[in-house]
Amino acid sequence: MPAASTTLRMLAVSVIASLTVTGCQTVEDAGVAMGRSELVNDLAARLDRALELTYSADYQLPGGQSAAIVQAQDPVRSAYTYPGGRLTVTPEAITRCTTTGARPECTLVAPPTPGSKPTVTLFSEANRQGLVTPPVVVGLLTAAALDPQAVIKQSDTTVAGHHAACVEVEGASGDFTACVTTEGVLGSFTGPVDGKPMELALSSYSTTVDESAFEPPVGAGVVDRRPGGS
Repeated sequence: MPAASTTLRMLAVSVIASLTVTGCQTVEDAGVAMGRSELVNDLAARLDRALELTYSADYQLPGGQSAAIVQAQDPVRSAYTYPGGRLTVTPEAITRCTTTGARPECTLVAPPTPGSKPTVTLFSEANRQGLVTPPVVVGLLTAAALDPQAVIKQSDTTVAGHHAACVEVEGASGDFTACVTTEGVLGSFTGPVDGKPMELALSSYSTTVDESAFEPPVGAGVVDRRPGGS
């Protein structure tokens, strides 16, 4: 999108650039409003395209807790680790693990349809435990872009050493702030998800992954509920 690209180039040369858009705009303001809407859409598209990347990202949560997202390609795999559990999605299975007991316990269910993108409902437990995932943020950004009454402020920052574009949104679906790095990785998020306050920030990022991230924890009890599973 040419307008969004121009906006991002302007952000790159400024430490902080902030503009506000409301649903009530004059004819003269219409172009500015469209630019801000396009920026929100651009950040959502970046996060969506990041599903095609290979990377490991660690996140800091409130209270000294942490979380992680690991993705790999060929085949497409992803793992989401959060306080008390882990969600892994591979071509073979969706694996949900709880790690609060003396022994991790994992349940395998049928994998997603090949070629499909993960649905928001897949991450409900991760959300409850404090890890807001990129597909959830994509949904919030998309809703903000479609909300004519939303107030959107944009800014530029650095998270864990990586440049990130941010939007602060006041809208009908709730107020939140989201930052997305140039690579397309979720840099930070603050706001409610399913009515629960959420906050996280990227603490480290790497383009390499540990293959063990896609396996059940060592020593875990495993229940296979896939068709034909034992």
